[in-house]
Amino acid sequence: MAELRVSVDPQEVFCVPGLGSCVGIVLYDPVATVAGMAHIMLPSSQQGILGDRPAKFADTAIFALLGSIVSAGAQRDRIVAKATGGSQMFRSQGEFLTIGTRNVDAMYRTLERAKIPIIAADLGGTWGRTARFFMNDWRLQIRASGRPDLDL
Repeated sequence: MAELRVSVDPQEVFCVPGLGSCVGIVLYDPVATVAGMAHIMLPSSQQGILGDRPAKFADTAIFALLGSIVSAGAQRDRIVAKATGGSQMFRSQGEFLTIGTRNVDAMYRTLERAKIPIIAADLGGTWGRTARFFMNDWRLQIRASGRPDLDL
């Protein structure tokens, strides 16, 4: 959790297991063959403490990931995003346990600020997911117990 990875290896497969309310987001440039994936836990870095990893929060993870893939050779105007997760894992009347919804909202706001189009997503629901991103064909595969696999 709260991790960020970048690769230029066309055979790389990123994996984020056990996404519940967290969001797995991929940014990539298919022409430069550069991609990165982050495992976002919370919507805002204002909820954090000194020393937290930037990938922990939607508002910092996306910009950290963007900077990392541009440094690895991606061209800013070709970068696109795919995302999954953001489930509502617990029933609650209060806002505290709506982390999944808040993570998704923060992700969309941050992508808009960064001017990165999201071209595919499987977000929300009440189930956990495992996400795999295949750089050889830019496919985001989503697996969830009791549900058919989904390729975006």
